[in-house]
Amino acid sequence: MIPFVPMPPFEYGRVDAVSPLIQRVIANNPGPFTFSGTGTYIVGRPDAGAGVAVIDPGPLDESHLAALLKAVAGRRVTHVLVTHTHRDHAPLALPFAEAVGASILAASPPARTIHASAALDEDDDETFAPDVILTGGEVIEGDGWSIQAMATPGHASNHMAFVLREENALFSGDHVMGWSTTVVAPPDGDMTAYMKSLDEVIDRGFATLWPTHGAPVTEPAAFLAAYKAHRLAREAQIVERLAEGDRRISDIVPNLYAAVDSRLWPAASLSVWAHLIALEDAGRVKARPGPAIDADWALS
Repeated sequence: MIPFVPMPPFEYGRVDAVSPLIQRVIANNPGPFTFSGTGTYIVGRPDAGAGVAVIDPGPLDESHLAALLKAVAGRRVTHVLVTHTHRDHAPLALPFAEAVGASILAASPPARTIHASAALDEDDDETFAPDVILTGGEVIEGDGWSIQAMATPGHASNHMAFVLREENALFSGDHVMGWSTTVVAPPDGDMTAYMKSLDEVIDRGFATLWPTHGAPVTEPAAFLAAYKAHRLAREAQIVERLAEGDRRISDIVPNLYAAVDSRLWPAASLSVWAHLIALEDAGRVKARPGPAIDADWALS
């Protein structure tokens, strides 16, 4: 079982110091895919005049913008970093950056629509355009802090996590979340890429993970091992259903997610589809006529 982390008490719009170099402000946009809301992180010293970076400004919400501007008042915002272009992370980046006079840094936006289904409230901010394109490995430095960009594709093709080197901490965006497993939904979501970048996160041995939604993961080694094991177990279950004779995703999902609210089955279908595409890429299954969500699937 994944040792999910309960969310400690908080107030929307309040700035909380959560580590020596990190403050967090949570937007009032709770939901089935955002949990308690989008957590925007401010990285840097609280001293007046200090330069800080802001990660994932969040949704286009005037009250959250006001809360962020209040939280950074008296300090200099030097960089606005965005993990990916989903609308609960990116839309506020431009108005916030314009208000504080900072540059926006992120991976290049995807060339195609993120999700193939309205089951997920994770559409792209199609207007998002960073000032600086990141590819992974770049180091951004400020007053007493340094952040390294770490490419973590899978949840989104342009997902970028950020390493706070002074605290050996990872701002994991939606790549790893403490409250839930991460949605990997084709066509932009890619399970093969996700598992590869998950292994890279595991190999780094971070002390803390700070997801955009939910509480921090303070024991990452055990948590990430369970996170990976869950994905591998789900893959094995899908293979077992194919061996039992299921041929379509609409047959597989009711069997694997019988204990889950059926309103979430459309989202589960996308996850199963991502696993099947990865299995086909590995030569373990075949899709007819092609790897579409409504294809017929069978073991190779």
